[in-house]
Amino acid sequence: MKLKFFCLLVIFASSGVVSAQNDFEVVKQRVVSQIMNTPVNDTTIAEIIKTIDKDGSWPGIDYVDVSRTGFEHRKHLSNLVEMSLAFNNKESRFHKSKELKQLINLSLKYWCDHDFICDNWWFNQIFTPASLVTVLLVMDNNVDPELAEKAIPMIGRAHLEASGARQSGDRIKIGGIAAKKVLVVGDEIQFEQLMKVINDEIRFTTGDRGMQHDYSFHHRTDRVNTTYSYGTGYADAFAEWAVYVTGTKYAFSYDKIEQLVDYYLDGICKQSVYGIYPEKGVVNRGISRKETFQPYSTATPERLLAATDYRKEELEEIINLRKGKVKPTSSFAKFFWQTEHFVFQRPGFYTSVRMFSVRNRNMEQPHNLEGLKNHHRGDGTNYLSIKGDEYLNIWPVYDWQKIPGTTVLQKPDLPSEREIQKDGFTDFVGAVTDGLYGAAGFDFISPHDYTKARKSWFFFDKEYVCLGAGIESTSGFPVATTMNQSHLRGDIVVAANTNETKITVGKHEMNNVSWVYHNGTGYIFPEPAGIHVSNTEESGTWYDINKQSSSSKELVKKDVFKLWIDHGVRPQGRLGGLINETMIAKDVKYQYIVVPNADLEHMDDERGINIIANNRLMQAVMHTESGICQIIFYQAGELMISDNLVISLASPGAVMVKIVDEVVKEISVADPTRKLSRLLMKISGNINTNDKDLLRSVFDSEKMMSDLTIDLPTGFFAGQSVIIEF
Repeated sequence: MKLKFFCLLVIFASSGVVSAQNDFEVVKQRVVSQIMNTPVNDTTIAEIIKTIDKDGSWPGIDYVDVSRTGFEHRKHLSNLVEMSLAFNNKESRFHKSKELKQLINLSLKYWCDHDFICDNWWFNQIFTPASLVTVLLVMDNNVDPELAEKAIPMIGRAHLEASGARQSGDRIKIGGIAAKKVLVVGDEIQFEQLMKVINDEIRFTTGDRGMQHDYSFHHRTDRVNTTYSYGTGYADAFAEWAVYVTGTKYAFSYDKIEQLVDYYLDGICKQSVYGIYPEKGVVNRGISRKETFQPYSTATPERLLAATDYRKEELEEIINLRKGKVKPTSSFAKFFWQTEHFVFQRPGFYTSVRMFSVRNRNMEQPHNLEGLKNHHRGDGTNYLSIKGDEYLNIWPVYDWQKIPGTTVLQKPDLPSEREIQKDGFTDFVGAVTDGLYGAAGFDFISPHDYTKARKSWFFFDKEYVCLGAGIESTSGFPVATTMNQSHLRGDIVVAANTNETKITVGKHEMNNVSWVYHNGTGYIFPEPAGIHVSNTEESGTWYDINKQSSSSKELVKKDVFKLWIDHGVRPQGRLGGLINETMIAKDVKYQYIVVPNADLEHMDDERGINIIANNRLMQAVMHTESGICQIIFYQAGELMISDNLVISLASPGAVMVKIVDEVVKEISVADPTRKLSRLLMKISGNINTNDKDLLRSVFDSEKMMSDLTIDLPTGFFAGQSVIIEF
């Protein structure tokens, strides 16, 4: 049965109805109407009825295990909710069935008699209360009054003083459940108070839990990016209530709704592949849960449209993208400086870089024993999506030390899952961007094994460049940089020693490689390189990475593509302890260009990319067609871009210049260390700008150089780019 959210929006828009009724009752009707939009499957209901025991329980559910990894009791509550929906659904053959009503009360009695409590607070304060209040709202006076009276205190565990009602997404969720409870009991005063709490939760809380000033989301004080999980739930819960109360005396303030729209479009959607699919670089322990390949729901943008006209066209575009009515057209680059996550999109591909520093920890802890092998997923991870399903459910068979974009010590085994979350060691982690192009730099030291690398990424319209230098390790195990590990789809073609070869199934070590082509993406080596490529079947289980009782222990087999560079053991040539400034030991490097949506026959084309510098002090790329030069200065230094253009910095920093007809038209700068209030730069030519608030320029006519002083963002905006046009 296909139900449309649009119908509900039409009902909610009838302001005349709202004014003619008690606002409290109007909101309750809207809540119930929305719940009843959930499709009902009569076949499923028949099976639930068939299998229920005489005491109201179901065989196959372990009612004893209340551990964090168990609690199959959730199936009981899910059955109870589904039966209630069928009972109240006019299109179901079980509508108002006396037998079903009796069974609903029987199963509710079983729950109320036992009052199951899980070791995981989330079930006690969110899932169980949400399920029970749904039953009471849908069933209304068809629930035995004594059972309803017993259920109310259980629902009441969702309250604003509960341990889980912390500032962030869960506070809004819990507030929403509490609001549904007071709709059941009829407490209008408390309902109004709860709506004020939800309204006021939409605010910036940078440095703490919640929405950050860059529109990323931190659920915990470890400052790990949780935009995809908790941050999405935060937006969904607010949007749900925004549309319930629109046009009533409880309506949310316009500024809060508009801030949520900004967060949704500039935070959530930009950290999604085309605004349609989950982006793996944002996912934490949830990556170890099996998923289906489908677009995000359109419910939240539709709800936001019902509550406001603000940024209407952009919300409509997201809805149409998710419904498949239009194709992606947006191009952007964005750095979430509070979260150290860089995203880049063109109509034909989406990619990201995930980093961490002394400011943010590397990865979410494996709460509830999920995501047990996520140790290196913050180490400069660079996922690439063209269709969006390149990594779909590959995780049981994954090599967790060969994650795209990372430089990782190849240990015999990963450390314990208790050792996943770590503090970073370096503060030089950041990016420069003008909103359309950008470059990211990562002074990486592994908190697990102290492997070092200075890594950078330079993004252009048709390709991006990946550079690494200063690769070191004191371990007796080899170090590898991985270009990609994804589903194997089609042939792999390798160009080596001027010959092109479709490689056979297996694991291959190849020298003098110019490029590798797989699944529409090319990996180009500007200087012929030695690489490893694998196209074999890999195996594993979901239970290997997720110890929940629902995780399958069945062996999974998938064909996997892996491409990496082996830097060897102690690649720098000595025991380490290298002082970067001295350049004494061997500077171990890599460089490759990723070309999404590439044509095999054009792999040898000239791309106008000039790698000007790649060492442990500086990394820089010039894109001649666009006239864009991007530079990562790990310390003060000077770079000659051309005979007529020299740039120097008096400190570490990230710089991007746009050049037209040998004239600098735009400079973008950022401070990855977040320590500076201004950046001191020297650049060839006489540089002038009308933007005196950001830049002061002094021209040296003898040296034909301009001394620039550029004011940088501070406080919540430290790390954000400054863009100056000339």
